[in-house]
Amino acid sequence: MTVGWNDNTPIYRQLKERVVGMMLDGLLKAGDALPSVRQIAAEYQLNPITVSKAYQELVDENLVEKRRGIGMYVTEGASEKLLATERERFIREEWPAMVERIRRLGLNLEQLLQASGPGAPKLAPGASA
Repeated sequence: MTVGWNDNTPIYRQLKERVVGMMLDGLLKAGDALPSVRQIAAEYQLNPITVSKAYQELVDENLVEKRRGIGMYVTEGASEKLLATERERFIREEWPAMVERIRRLGLNLEQLLQASGPGAPKLAPGASA
């Protein structure tokens, strides 16, 4: 399988973000094993040090734990922690730019909701518009 890596971001960060995305999407759950460093390095044609660096950042953030001689496993509560962190980052970093763009384009809430249409992503339970 070939993966298109973005030249503007270090590959280890992109790999880490892929794992984070899998956790947020529920593809990796608490207690699940991550593929081995060797397996990822071979599959994506990466240096094992690059994979190790990505995995180490996940360990440093307590999202993954190393089990000596066994492998890396998703920690209990990792997806909840990630969700809270990602929501906070979105509101702090991404949302202000979106609001500014919406303002510049002169869009209103009705137009935005109409444009989201029937195929648009649905809000999570408990979330509000």
